Amino acid sequence: MLKDVDLCLKEGETLAIVGPSGSGKTTLLGLCAGLDDASAGSVELDGQAIESLDQDARAALRNRLVGFVFQSFQLIPTLTAIENVLVPLELRGESGQGAEAERLLTEVGLGDRLDHYPLQLSGGEQQRVALARAFIHRPKILFADEPTGNLDSGTSGPIVEMLFRLNREAGTALVLVTHDPALAAKARRVVTMSGGTIVSEEENAIF
Repeated sequence: MLKDVDLCLKEGETLAIVGPSGSGKTTLLGLCAGLDDASAGSVELDGQAIESLDQDARAALRNRLVGFVFQSFQLIPTLTAIENVLVPLELRGESGQGAEAERLLTEVGLGDRLDHYPLQLSGGEQQRVALARAFIHRPKILFADEPTGNLDSGTSGPIVEMLFRLNREAGTALVLVTHDPALAAKARRVVTMSGGTIVSEEENAIF
């Protein structure tokens, strides 16, 4: 349960949310993305109060503005890797982006796994498919829950570079939940949570 949380993210900003397990990090991420309903208070996304929208309007807003990398990946098991990546565009009625999906999967090291189904992929490979899917529509804001949690050091470096390149080149705001101090240090702001509330907020010295 969250309490007394007041958080604002500016366009194009990078924010890391850290804290012990059970501190409310993932809950906060779900509320900010409009995936969960708050019992009190208000959540605004691009100036729109999410709680004022019905489910269809909320889903349309998310699909237009938001990329989300879940800790549990949330891949569709009956779709191949490349088909999973294309889902956000298909929900928007867009087609003809197969080459871009292939490029993203190649960039995350899965160029030879395009036609594999989630059950044929390791946890780290599924996470990379989820990252490519989150990038495909160049969202205005990307929420990532432990984006390097299932990746080894050799794979996590290029993924982190992709995340921050999306921020630099597309102006995508990044909100990262992480236990990795090195990843948190790359964000402009770091928020620390404990017991369902924000206990500190600081700006990294490198900025």
